[in-house]
Amino acid sequence: MQAAKMAAGLGAQVTIMDISLPRLRYLADVMPANVMTMYSNEFNIVQEIRTSELIVGAVLIPGAKAPNLIRRDMLKEMRPGTVMVDVAVDQGGCFETTRPTTHEDPIYIIDGVVHYSVANMPGAVPYTSTIALTNATLPYAIQLADKGWKAACEENLPLRKGLNVVNGKVVYEGVADAFNLPYVPVETVL
Repeated sequence: MQAAKMAAGLGAQVTIMDISLPRLRYLADVMPANVMTMYSNEFNIVQEIRTSELIVGAVLIPGAKAPNLIRRDMLKEMRPGTVMVDVAVDQGGCFETTRPTTHEDPIYIIDGVVHYSVANMPGAVPYTSTIALTNATLPYAIQLADKGWKAACEENLPLRKGLNVVNGKVVYEGVADAFNLPYVPVETVL
């Protein structure tokens, strides 16, 4: 959403894709007029990549690998010089051609398409990203310190949702699926 706001503010025509209709409705309400929303499916992706100059892949499925939304054979549909930024690189990437890069050597080119897939992108602005992370996590750290992990997780749903393994049992369904392990609902082990 922030990348779309920035590009729209610079005058770009922006398309945001998602599979959540409520999210698309919300974005259509709050984004500037030069931002269009569209349901994410293969047909719409192919149509959009043919004319896009910049594609930002920002898929997040908590606890699971990101799906490959753009396959290698789809690169031939793009104009040479198109830039693909894979923000999902830390979850395996949402482009088939994604491979992690570094801040020192951030790009590579495949079939005339520029790829940027730096793992840990916030590392480019370490002070700012640390302040943002601290502001977001400090209230949880205080709860954990004051109440202990178990009581804090019993009382606080967001903390409870962050648990992956409790007493040797996998309590996060996405992790259980990713590693083909049995899943146990967290409520049964707290």
